Amino acid sequence: MTEMVNKSASASYSGRNTTCHIRGASGILYRGIRIENISYPLTISSIQAAICSCLGNGDTPMEYFLDDQEPELLDVWVKEYDLKPGGKFPQKNVDLYDPLEVSITDFKEELVRLTSYSVIPNSDFAVSALLETDQGFIPGVNVETGSWALGLCAERVAISRALSAGYSNFKAIHLYAPDANFVSPCGACRQVLLEIMPNAEAELYHGDGTFSRHLITDFLPFGFTSHKLKR
Repeated sequence: MTEMVNKSASASYSGRNTTCHIRGASGILYRGIRIENISYPLTISSIQAAICSCLGNGDTPMEYFLDDQEPELLDVWVKEYDLKPGGKFPQKNVDLYDPLEVSITDFKEELVRLTSYSVIPNSDFAVSALLETDQGFIPGVNVETGSWALGLCAERVAISRALSAGYSNFKAIHLYAPDANFVSPCGACRQVLLEIMPNAEAELYHGDGTFSRHLITDFLPFGFTSHKLKR
């Protein structure tokens, strides 16, 4: 079942369409866009998306490039990772990160492999995700930062990577956490998943070796929605 990405999965509430690129120590550039949620505190800033994508790829953030608008908490991120300003995004000779994996034959095997990329200095609790689109799969792992509130779960890393790279048509999300007897999205991820891919499925690979399949809509009964918010 294919669920077209909701139009609110950008900056359609505020109109602040910011973009940020982070250059990692590898030389790869990671793109992040502002991804707003109907529950405003769950909005992912462009620099947050780019940094978490970089860290979740085993890379180290080194330099940032902005468009015309400055993302939220820029100073916090610059201080956290000692980022250097790179000016405007370079248009030539760039190695831009493309998160798409065209085909996967064994979901569990790939999810297990991805957990080695989790950035978990505080919790030591790895989580991996594969976001299934009509073009392939977008990986994600949980990324913890100095401020826990600024880190992202594996589900939101995969979603922000996909949207930042222009992928949509989300069909399902596959999740794994080796140290959880029963893996399940946290409340924040449930709210984001409900808005972005409400009619899709979640396939959960539990730490005890079992497997279950669920509809995203069942994760958050009576989840927050409103037609009164400004579009």
